[in-house]
Amino acid sequence: MCKVLGVSSSSYYYWLKHPVSLNELKSQELLVHINKVYQKSRCRYGSPRITIELRASGILVSRRRVARAMKRANLKSIVRRKYRVQTTDSRHTYALSENYLERDFQADRLAQKWVSDLTYIKTGEGWHYLTTVMDIADRKVIGWALSETMKTGNTTVAAFKMAIKNRPIVQPLLFHSDRGVGVCL
Repeated sequence: MCKVLGVSSSSYYYWLKHPVSLNELKSQELLVHINKVYQKSRCRYGSPRITIELRASGILVSRRRVARAMKRANLKSIVRRKYRVQTTDSRHTYALSENYLERDFQADRLAQKWVSDLTYIKTGEGWHYLTTVMDIADRKVIGWALSETMKTGNTTVAAFKMAIKNRPIVQPLLFHSDRGVGVCL
């Protein structure tokens, strides 16, 4: 049989005593470690994170080798889509206020044009909402409000009140907020 297959008889007898190669034994041992980390992560980790965990525990291995081993074992990470804050519902039927500012970001004097916006900030305690009011003339934030809710009284109104306190209105003012909503005061 050795002559037909073109292998030496010593290789055949070595294969009989050692049916699994040294590399295959190392790969199987590595797969055991990969499986432990994979199960510990509740099947969420992919090869980059598993490689980091293995290296932290003293197993020196490349990410590509981990990826190949995971592919052979049919281990796939569960990819969860990131939560994305939906800020605007553009399909509403509400009337939009006219855009009085029309992208004219120049002002001749203080308290002539104010702009406002609201942003979402993810913290360890959950989402917080920051509203700012800025005077276009000197580009200073003159009012702000930080809130745990999106209630108008805690966000836009509170920031606007602070702005009035910091910079009283003495002449006509254009207040422009997000989405082109504007009010002339």
